[in-house]
Amino acid sequence: MKNYQDLNGMELDTIREIGSIGTGNAATALSDMLGCEVRIDMPEVRIMGYNEAIDWIGGPEVITAGVLVHMSGELNGIMLSVQQLEFVNLILERMMERTVSNYEELNELDHSALVEVGNIMISTFINALSGLADITTKLTVPAFAVDMQGAILAVPMAEFGGQSDYIMTIGANFICHKKVVPCRLLLSPDIRSLNFLLKKLGVLDE
Repeated sequence: MKNYQDLNGMELDTIREIGSIGTGNAATALSDMLGCEVRIDMPEVRIMGYNEAIDWIGGPEVITAGVLVHMSGELNGIMLSVQQLEFVNLILERMMERTVSNYEELNELDHSALVEVGNIMISTFINALSGLADITTKLTVPAFAVDMQGAILAVPMAEFGGQSDYIMTIGANFICHKKVVPCRLLLSPDIRSLNFLLKKLGVLDE
């Protein structure tokens, strides 16, 4: 049984490469949805403790939106798209021709647009990962929440905190029409899935 903190250099490099490829695919999907070229700078893929991850995305009391999807099949776990206000307004401006000054101004149509974008980005990321590892992964209907970031990250902590105190964090800047917008994705497979994935990729140090 492995844990995130037990990963060796080759395994970490493989996970970073997965993060880069998955995020690149997510940017391409976002470009298609928004009808504008979306470029991405070099993504930062890190293994962090939950508290460190919360600080990395802005702190536990910062309000944010999150789209959460559960994974099952040969890869079990959770993937979360953290949608900070800059990202939300990029989506709304391109899809709804409006922006908001805070999350309280979001209406049902805005929610639907944000869920659609988050779901497609997550699905594209997971499809890229599944293709690389030749595995089958099923995704649930996405859940959407606006809450403090500490509360949103409490979901993977509650589900997998007993197995690992760490989570895979992926951060990058999306660039659309010279506007730089941060993007944050969090991936938390269970430990069995982490072992299985690394074995399928041929890098597990037995």
